[in-house]
Amino acid sequence: MGVERLAEIAAPGAGVARIGLGLAAVGRPAYINLGRDRDLPAERPVEVMRRRSHELLDAAYAAGVRYLDAARSYGRAEEFLADWLRDRPDAARDVVVGSKWGYTYVAEWRTDAETHEVKDHGVETFERQRELTDALLGDRLDLYQIHSVTPESPALTDPGLHARLAELAAEGVTVGVSTSGPRQAEAIRAALAVEVDGRPLFRTVQSTYNLLEPSAGAALAEAHEAGRAVIVKEAVANGRLTEAAERLPAALRRVAEETGATPDAVALAAVLHRPWVTVVLSGAATTDQLRSNLAAADLRLDEPGLARLEALAETPETYWRRRSELPWA
Repeated sequence: MGVERLAEIAAPGAGVARIGLGLAAVGRPAYINLGRDRDLPAERPVEVMRRRSHELLDAAYAAGVRYLDAARSYGRAEEFLADWLRDRPDAARDVVVGSKWGYTYVAEWRTDAETHEVKDHGVETFERQRELTDALLGDRLDLYQIHSVTPESPALTDPGLHARLAELAAEGVTVGVSTSGPRQAEAIRAALAVEVDGRPLFRTVQSTYNLLEPSAGAALAEAHEAGRAVIVKEAVANGRLTEAAERLPAALRRVAEETGATPDAVALAAVLHRPWVTVVLSGAATTDQLRSNLAAADLRLDEPGLARLEALAETPETYWRRRSELPWA
């Protein structure tokens, strides 16, 4: 099953294999990451983004990355990934593939759309999106997660949905959740408590965790202790912790200078220092960004440096408000 394979490839000491590649930034023309005007061409037709996705997947696999992450709402990310897997059968046998359902992409490949994705965690959406995912990824799908669960999500309390997800798990696909928002810890703990026929339903948890928003840390540690795989997303805070940031935190810049590393590598390395992290995702949009991100695997931060970085934390409310203000571009 996917979770066992994920734990195997990302075991402590696995180096680059503890970093996965997320396709949110390259599966659709618009996203909320900072610096996209520098990272991508002004015109982003489907074939341009397909080639960029494949370049990143090739570079990631060659470097040792073995977890690949997509979602129904990432535009054509599942399609791009499926094409790549089909054309590279040796790699396809070697990687763990995850995707997510619960958001529907509605922007019609426009960067100026008023709405880019619509959220629904009902059974009907699951059935519809599962069919679409299956048509693209088929038996290559190892992990299927509910996208952006919050404490009030019906996905945490709907027995009909839980029964259907348990059926999927019985077919060999690992079922998990991803979380978002200022109450991630609450959502994680609620997900850990969900059982079907006396067995835990959700085997993986994917959450936002970074130097600015570490509030889910204790709950993620509990998830790890309970035997769940923990996947960290948005480790560079949608570009706020990279050179693309207009106002890079001074402490991060200093630690980067002291270690001779890039700010993004420092931010990712700080996450990898957490013993409860299984995989941290790179959301790179260029191969240069990817190489910079992957340098985190070999970067060791000392305790004084980590302490200075930990002081960068914002309140969850402040962090998520600022994230909500980032423009789609």
